[in-house]
Amino acid sequence: MNQPTPAIVAQNAVRRLPRIALLLLCAAYLLPGLVGRGPWKSADITAFGYMAELARSTEGLARWFDPRLLGIAPETPALVPYWIGALAIKIAPAWLHPDFAVRIVFALLLWGTFTATWYAVYYLARTARAQPVAFAFGGEARPTDYARAMADGALLALIACLGLAQLGHETTPALAQLYFASHLFYGVAALPYRRAGPVIALVVGTLGMTLSGGPTVGLALATGSVLFIAYERRRMRRAAEPASTGWSGMGEDEGPGYTRGALFTMAGVTLLAAALAIGLGLLQWKIDLPGAHPGTSIASDIRSQARLLLWFTWPAWPLALWTLWRWRRQLAARHVALPFWFALVPLAATWTTDYSDRSLMLALPAMATLAAFALPTFRRSVAALVDWFTLLFFSGLALLGWIYWIAMQTGYPPKPAASVARLVPGFVPEFSPIAFVLALAATIAWCWLVRWRTGRHRAALWKTLVLPAGGTALCWMLLMTLWMPPIDYARSYAPQVRAVTERVGHPKCVAELALSRAHIAALQYHGRFDLQPLLLGTDCPWLLVAPETIERLHTIISLDQWRFAGTLRRPSSPSDDLLLYEKIAPR
Repeated sequence: MNQPTPAIVAQNAVRRLPRIALLLLCAAYLLPGLVGRGPWKSADITAFGYMAELARSTEGLARWFDPRLLGIAPETPALVPYWIGALAIKIAPAWLHPDFAVRIVFALLLWGTFTATWYAVYYLARTARAQPVAFAFGGEARPTDYARAMADGALLALIACLGLAQLGHETTPALAQLYFASHLFYGVAALPYRRAGPVIALVVGTLGMTLSGGPTVGLALATGSVLFIAYERRRMRRAAEPASTGWSGMGEDEGPGYTRGALFTMAGVTLLAAALAIGLGLLQWKIDLPGAHPGTSIASDIRSQARLLLWFTWPAWPLALWTLWRWRRQLAARHVALPFWFALVPLAATWTTDYSDRSLMLALPAMATLAAFALPTFRRSVAALVDWFTLLFFSGLALLGWIYWIAMQTGYPPKPAASVARLVPGFVPEFSPIAFVLALAATIAWCWLVRWRTGRHRAALWKTLVLPAGGTALCWMLLMTLWMPPIDYARSYAPQVRAVTERVGHPKCVAELALSRAHIAALQYHGRFDLQPLLLGTDCPWLLVAPETIERLHTIISLDQWRFAGTLRRPSSPSDDLLLYEKIAPR
C-alpha cells in the first residue's frame, strides 16, 4: 500500500503569490549586470571570443562545427552556445555592442531555466503521491493550487541559490547547459500530463546538452529518465492488478502515468543523442578525481569540494536533505526520485571533473525542486529560524555593501576605504546617480519585504523562501549597481589591454606565444589587435608572451632579434601578466 504523505497543507496556505511580484523579483535578478560592463575573466571572455570569431568567419558551415580562436579549439566541445552567441552578434544592429547582444540572449536562457523549473515542479506536485493529506472534514489544499504554490516555492529557492548569481549572468556554455538540463527535467516531469510541449522539451534538452559541452551528463540524465519511466509503467500496471496480487488500491487515484509512447519517445531521443555524440566525437572523458593534482591531497580536495557544495547550493541543500528525510518512505515517488536523479548526476560530475562549480550549477533546478517539497512538512519554529537567519545574513551583507561603498567614495571610514584600494589598485571611483537610485530602491524594497514577511502573512506555503530569494536579488542588485565599476575593473581584461595599446599603439599585427584563450579573446575584442601565432611564422613588430614560457623562451626565439619591453599586468591579478617584446630593426 502507499505510504502516507508527510505534507499537511490547508487551502489557505496555498494562496497565490502575486504574478507581478514574482515577475518583478525575476527581473530584479536577471537585468542587473547586463549593462555597464564587458566580458569578465576568464570563461566569460573566452566563450565570447569563440562567438565573435564564428560571427566573423567566412569559412562556411564546416567552421561552425569546428569553432576556433586563433586556431585553438575550445576546451570543451560546446557548439550550440557558440552558435547562439554568434547568431546574436550577426543579427544585432550596428549600434549595439556585440557583448551586450550576447548577454541579452543568455539572459533569456536564464529566464527559460526559471520557466522550465516552475512548470516541472508544477506537474510533479500534481501527482497523487505528492499531494497533502486529505482532512476528515475537508479544507485541505486543492491539487492545482497546491501545485502552483509548490512551483512558486521552487522558483524562489532557485533564485536564492548563491552559486547561480555570477555564473547565471555570464555568457558561457555552462548557462546553456543549465537551460537544456532544466528543459529535459521539465519534459520528463510533464510528459504524463502534456504531449507536444514536453516532447519538444525532451528533444531540445537532450540534444542541447549533447551539443553544449555536457554530452556525458545529458546522456546520464536521459538514460536515468528512461529507466524511471519504465519503472513507473511497471509499477502502475501492478497497481491495477486484482486484489489477489497484494497490490490492490495502489493506483486507484495515481493520476496520469507514463504511456508506452512516452517511454519510446524518451528512449528514441536518448539513442539519437548518443549517436550524435559518438558521430561528432563529443564524448571526451576528463576524469579528475580528488587528489589527482600534484601538491594536493585527497583530504584537501574533498574539503574544498565540500565548501563549494555548502555555499554554492545554499539555501537549497539543507531543505533538500530535509525533503529526503521527511519523504523517505516515498523515495521512489515521481516528485522525489526525478529531482534526486537530476541532482545526483551533476553532483557526481562535480566530484569527478575539473569543472566543479559549472557542473554543480546543473544540479540547482533539481535541488530547488527538492527544497520546495520540504515546505509542506516544516514546523513553524523551523520556518522562523530560516527567516531570522536570512534576515540577519542579507541585511548584514547589504549594510556592509553600503558602508564600503561610502568609504570608497569618501575615504571614510578609513579602514574599509584602504581595503577597497588594496583589492582594486589604481581604480578611481566615480559617483553614478542612476546606480545610486537603483541601489537605494532595491534596499527600500528589501525593507518593505522584511516588514511584509514579519507581518500577518504567515499562512502562505512559499513564505519561508521569500526572504532568501529577495535577499539574494538585493545583494546582486547592489553588486551590479554600486559595485559594478570596481568589479568590472577587477574582473575585466580591459585595463591590461589599454596598457598594451599605450605601449604598442596600433601596429599592423602583434605576434603571440602561448597566450591563454582568455587573453587572446580580450586582445582581439578590447584592443582590436590582429594577433598572429609566432610559431606559424610572422613579421610583426611586437610579441606578447605568457610568463610560463620564460624558461624555454631562448629555445623558441632568437633573443638577439627581440628586445624585452616590459611586463604588463592586470591591476588586480599579477598571475595574468603579459611579457612584451619589441622586434629589433636590422642594422
